[in-house]
Amino acid sequence: GNSYEVTFALDKVEFTRGDGNITTRTEITVSTEDDSEVRRLSITNHGTVSKKLEITSYLEVTLAHYDADIVHPAFGNLFVKTEYIDNPSCILATRRPRAKGKKQPWLMQTVATEGTTVGTIQYETSRESFIGRGENTIHPIAMKRDSILSNTVGAVLDPIVSMRREVKIKPGETCIIAFTTSIADSKEEVISLAKKYSELHNVNTVFDLAWSQT
Repeated sequence: GNSYEVTFALDKVEFTRGDGNITTRTEITVSTEDDSEVRRLSITNHGTVSKKLEITSYLEVTLAHYDADIVHPAFGNLFVKTEYIDNPSCILATRRPRAKGKKQPWLMQTVATEGTTVGTIQYETSRESFIGRGENTIHPIAMKRDSILSNTVGAVLDPIVSMRREVKIKPGETCIIAFTTSIADSKEEVISLAKKYSELHNVNTVFDLAWSQT
């Protein structure tokens, strides 16, 4: 980018970047009410023509202790299953318990927007499909021009969570898009969190509460 600045505060971390006529401000915080992390992007168009932009999230799913993932990552991935729910729009991932009586953790990611969106939400839960043969996370095939996410879910071999939203920003306007990632002990709980954080006013409240409690 043309400019890049990082600010660490007690309540959040903020990344500001300039690319030509586009300024992106990314704020990251954690909820004081739920086991949730929120990433709020404010994208401003300083140009004289409208811009269409695609915003894509990406995270690799483990849902396991760090040591277990380091020792047997491929084996551990076999126990993870993903699914997509249309209302509210979110990706769910869960790890099947390896022993009776063990907890079954659930992960959720949803997206909230303020501005003009184009088309429908795209998603991907297969790392292989996202990165592509011979590529890597720096230059994944999913981020090449005109690529689309395959909407793959299920018992994928190498699970990820990726959601994509296309937005149109008029000159002088700012679009806001927020990705929230949560974890809970049941499917019902993460769906409830998805309903909550698919509303931008609830996302904004997280930042307000984080500031007021520092």
